[in-house]
Amino acid sequence: MPCGTEYPARMIESPRDDEGSLRFVRAGPRTVVHTARARSPMKLLLPRNHGQACWAYVASLGGGLVDGDALALAVEVDPGACALVGTQASTKVYRSPRGTTQSMRARVAREGLLAVVPDPVSCFAGARYEQSNDVELEDDLATLVLVDAFTCGRAARGERWAFERYASRTHVTRTGRLLVHDAVLLDPAHGALAARMGSFEGFATLVAIGPRAGDVRARLLAAAAGPPERGASRLHSASAPAPDVVVARVAVTSAGELSATIRALLSPLARELGDDPFARRR
Repeated sequence: MPCGTEYPARMIESPRDDEGSLRFVRAGPRTVVHTARARSPMKLLLPRNHGQACWAYVASLGGGLVDGDALALAVEVDPGACALVGTQASTKVYRSPRGTTQSMRARVAREGLLAVVPDPVSCFAGARYEQSNDVELEDDLATLVLVDAFTCGRAARGERWAFERYASRTHVTRTGRLLVHDAVLLDPAHGALAARMGSFEGFATLVAIGPRAGDVRARLLAAAAGPPERGASRLHSASAPAPDVVVARVAVTSAGELSATIRALLSPLARELGDDPFARRR
């Protein structure tokens, strides 16, 4: 979606034919979309908001991923731009003997902010799913807030932790140096998932890096330092591997509680975006 102004070509690299691409640029006090391109089964939605940031939501035709689907997205945040990339709803993964995949490659330039806040992934019985997030921060003034969340599946239909495989990897570098490498692999071959996960039905990893994520980092650390929930219905932990980096983890015993917990932890993000991306979902 060209915005009518010429900008230097700075895409991460030319996307493959099966990829979508987003590029956000600063235009005066606001961020606008310079490029938005997607190929089926991916769709990109660009809703208006009241803040200075630009929002994009990723959706898939049919409302979920089916066997063989492979979605890949390249994201570029130009200097000083502020962007949010989310999903229209939870990513539902249907039975998939061959597997399904999603990947995102992103670059955030100086003084840019990228918030990647998808709804949790929900793998149904027989699903095989793999995802990766690779983010490069160009310098110490680039900011990233990222969420990786998943639930047990359709527990109400007896499909609690009934999927075949869930694998997720997040890799963040800054000026070529590794900041965060986080990986999750759930496979019944390593032991029955329902027994291993116990009473928990939703999990999330939250990453907050850079100068514009200071309030989010403080919120994540405070939640982890607080007293445990009664009955251990919710668990928080957090680590700070660098002065401006926090990686936090959340586990909840109700899948329905996961999105609300993430929303509460990321509430300071609305100040940076100028609008609350979670407000319409309450």
